[in-house]
Amino acid sequence: MRKPNFFIIGAPKCGTTSLARWLREHPKIYMSPWKEPRYFDRDLRTRFRIKEREYFALFKRATDEHLAVGEATVWYLYSQEAVPNIEREIPGARYIVMIRNPVEMAYSLHEQMVAHQVEHVYDFAKAWELSPVRRAGHGVSRWVAEPRLLDYQSVCMLGTQLERLFAIVPKERVLVLVLDDIKENPRREYLRVLAFLGVPDDNRTEFPVLNRAKRVRWRGFQRALLLALKAERVVRGKVGLPPQNSKVLWRLNDLNKKPRPRPPMPDELRARLEKFYSEEIRKLERLLERDFSNWFTTVKRDVAG
Repeated sequence: MRKPNFFIIGAPKCGTTSLARWLREHPKIYMSPWKEPRYFDRDLRTRFRIKEREYFALFKRATDEHLAVGEATVWYLYSQEAVPNIEREIPGARYIVMIRNPVEMAYSLHEQMVAHQVEHVYDFAKAWELSPVRRAGHGVSRWVAEPRLLDYQSVCMLGTQLERLFAIVPKERVLVLVLDDIKENPRREYLRVLAFLGVPDDNRTEFPVLNRAKRVRWRGFQRALLLALKAERVVRGKVGLPPQNSKVLWRLNDLNKKPRPRPPMPDELRARLEKFYSEEIRKLERLLERDFSNWFTTVKRDVAG
């Protein structure tokens, strides 16, 4: 039985859904049919925890034709235990990390959590200020299994998370992609991924963007639908079927959402977040040896540090 040899480990709202779809369509790459199985992040609670047999069954259809076998779980980078668990169970694995400006990431993540109906505080500024409360396990609705996933302040500390990853895994086994670069030239970044995974170019020229901002039409229905989607995946996995959702449920999910342009963040709030994440951005600059000064848009950057 094949095991995964690479992982897209995060971060959320940084383009992971799009990349996972592009790689899934490559003939030499096998991706888990269940995006985000969340097997290794055992320090973060989830309503349905997949078992070992069920997890490795996700890859039973991988063949010798597949040069790379992977899965994408965006919470592995944030988790304290996921990467150490992977290193113990699958030594030598490769990791793809996707990052963006943490200010934009926090704003986008909140909107997604609202759309998924796990965030009951619809005002981003108020939800962001609740981060310390949620870090302690409080301040969320009964629909939320893990309050720390709504700790936007900590979830978006990408510099700290990447620093922790590099303390465990040699840099040659890690590829870091920046969402800005993917937007600028998706094919160039896609080829970097293929080279990192050791697979040939499939001549892809179309790079559709998935997981765009959406607004939920009926909130209560969406909560029930999300539980049904997750329960269906788990049940199918337990009986040995690919943990994929039915077209009916996905169609209902699509019908209950509609795209909407994200309103701009107020300058005063953006300035607060830029100040909060300034050291995180500096860490990313040091770790990646590149300049992210363009991420500071509302306040003059303190370059003394």
